[in-house]
Amino acid sequence: MQMVTQNKTQKREKPTWFHYRLHKEMWCWAFIAPQLALFLLFTVYPIAMSYVYAFFHWNGYGPLRDFAGFDNFKETLLDPIFWNAFRNSILFMVCLVAIQVPLALLMALLLNASWLKGKVFYRTVYFLPVVTTTAVVGLVMRFAFGAYKGLVNEVLLRLGWIERPVDWLGSIDTALAIVIVVGIWKTFGMKLVYWLAGIQALPKELFEAARIDGASAWQLFRYLTIPLLLPVGTVIVLMSAVNALHVFDLVKTMTNGGPAFKTDMVDVYIYRYAFSGNGEARVGFASAAGVLYGIVVMLISIILGLFVKWTGGRKASGRL
Repeated sequence: MQMVTQNKTQKREKPTWFHYRLHKEMWCWAFIAPQLALFLLFTVYPIAMSYVYAFFHWNGYGPLRDFAGFDNFKETLLDPIFWNAFRNSILFMVCLVAIQVPLALLMALLLNASWLKGKVFYRTVYFLPVVTTTAVVGLVMRFAFGAYKGLVNEVLLRLGWIERPVDWLGSIDTALAIVIVVGIWKTFGMKLVYWLAGIQALPKELFEAARIDGASAWQLFRYLTIPLLLPVGTVIVLMSAVNALHVFDLVKTMTNGGPAFKTDMVDVYIYRYAFSGNGEARVGFASAAGVLYGIVVMLISIILGLFVKWTGGRKASGRL
């Protein structure tokens, strides 16, 4: 009788599936709690408060008392300097995507070739700028393209291609082009890795069968490589476009938006008003500009995301 009672007690004390799942999820939440707290504190809270600050005339100190309504948004939309920064940001994004993505694809195809020697070395060289801090890259490039004893001027003078030093970052004709070139070089390795991953995941059986049927290298590239890589390529374009719209650290260290706002980007524009060094910070106005720019970035992301979904659906349905 006593043994039967003990067996019943043990059966009742045996943890159920619900208790096991609850215990497991509690440990998961315990491990993720520090990261979640930091995310809420340094990401979600600033984003949420920027929407609040946008409706106030506020310099970053003291309570929110001077309600502005939509005045900050109206002033931002009527400011030609904001639209100049917006145009530069879009131009930077378009140039980076249009030049960097296809170049990275061609380089990935080359580095994936079986006859190429030293692949690891070349991949390391191209990926090295990615792991380098962008602010450090901007400072180095600022001196490299400097008018006085800059590396670029010294090389071009010795080669006889120019007669006198050129102020690459101080001229309105060349400053933005130099920033775009440096931006392409800085993130080129990441797009190269993405393309390499996509190429190496392609089914080799299809290419071998096409070669047996007499397909040329161009036909393999046009009718197999490009269609199969299209979903991967659209994802790469999406990530490249969104990342290119935020180029604050590179521009801030290289040109600070100059000369004459020629390289000014929306991120730099927002920073200039939010953290003005002359004691006239306008956090509310900067927040309104940030909200408007965030909406634009979100719309671009949604459009490109729908395009990614559409291309993925076409591939799945066999129409590619």
